[in-house]
Amino acid sequence: MMAETADVARLARLLRESSHAVALTGAGISTESGLPDFRSPGTGLWETVDPMAYLSTEALERRPELFYSTGMELLGALREAQPNRAHLALASLEKAGRLKAVITQNIDGLHHKAGSQRVFEVHGHLRSGHCQRCRSTVAFSVLADKARAGEVPPRCDRCGGVLRPDVVLFGDPMPEAFDLAAREVLGSDLLLVVGSSLQVAPVAYLPQYATNLAIVNLTPTPYDGLAGVVIHDQAGPVIEALAQAVLS
Repeated sequence: MMAETADVARLARLLRESSHAVALTGAGISTESGLPDFRSPGTGLWETVDPMAYLSTEALERRPELFYSTGMELLGALREAQPNRAHLALASLEKAGRLKAVITQNIDGLHHKAGSQRVFEVHGHLRSGHCQRCRSTVAFSVLADKARAGEVPPRCDRCGGVLRPDVVLFGDPMPEAFDLAAREVLGSDLLLVVGSSLQVAPVAYLPQYATNLAIVNLTPTPYDGLAGVVIHDQAGPVIEALAQAVLS
């Protein structure tokens, strides 16, 4: 059910009154693009796939045959998705100067595809990979093609080191993008959470640093009690309606 018009109007007012609004997005913003979220009861991807078995540093190092088969298939499927109306609406708000940046937990790259310019991908992305020995960069497609051809683990053409995708695996430290995102939240006057359960650390800690908080998520989050506006609904129709209200 679409959120009440009054709730969207309140959210629009918050956004209009802010001078440095930032969005924080999670898997829930991409479900309308055909991608599953990870933790929803009954439908979450991690209910059927053990991430530690296929998408962890342990799998990469000790079970590369699983990482570069099932793991890479899971990652590769995300690259085929296209942005939906929520991604496009956030991009339009940024273009109009109403939104200063997007912080995303997602690795699907859909904010970039939608046209957002300032995107902090705190869990990495699927545009490239790198050699763990010489640190040279390769396109993700090169890494995937090598794996499909049976080169497991895929090797760097320059030094022979092992290639890996530029995503944050289970067991990896957080990248510099997370520190930059935290500074962005500290400098903001509104954090708009879209499609995130706010249960995955350390990203889940970011809302506590927000001056003002608004949440659009299908299910309740631990931060609902701190938010000025909470809308429990699908991201697409709410963020599209928000952009229309703010930009009209």
